[in-house]
Amino acid sequence: MAPKKSGPTLAALNAQIAALQAQVDVLRNKEVAEVVAKIKEAIAHYGLTAADLGLAKGTRKNARLPALGGDKPSSQRRKRAIPNPSARTVKFKDDQGNTWAGLGKRPAWFKAALASGKTPEELLAKG
Repeated sequence: MAPKKSGPTLAALNAQIAALQAQVDVLRNKEVAEVVAKIKEAIAHYGLTAADLGLAKGTRKNARLPALGGDKPSSQRRKRAIPNPSARTVKFKDDQGNTWAGLGKRPAWFKAALASGKTPEELLAKG
């Protein structure tokens, strides 16, 4: 007698997974459509704009909206300190006045200087 197989086969499990994924996709699409309809209704009801929602060009994605429960209007929010690029310590410099702090991608002038035979040590800023 041949040994009896126990449990489902890999093919059967993959078929079940595919069927369940199809059900998930249908339910998700239905729920997304309902949420989008509610959002559109609220936008129309309150007369909201893309800027109000933080979606206009130049706005932060996570900006809080005072009209929708945010804590402070944008004019009163504390701005995050961003280091001024000119205030960074210059690590490399060339004869043309190009500078680089040594952070991030190598600038074109630095790559060109290396390609022309200069060494990074020769480009170190003095002082």
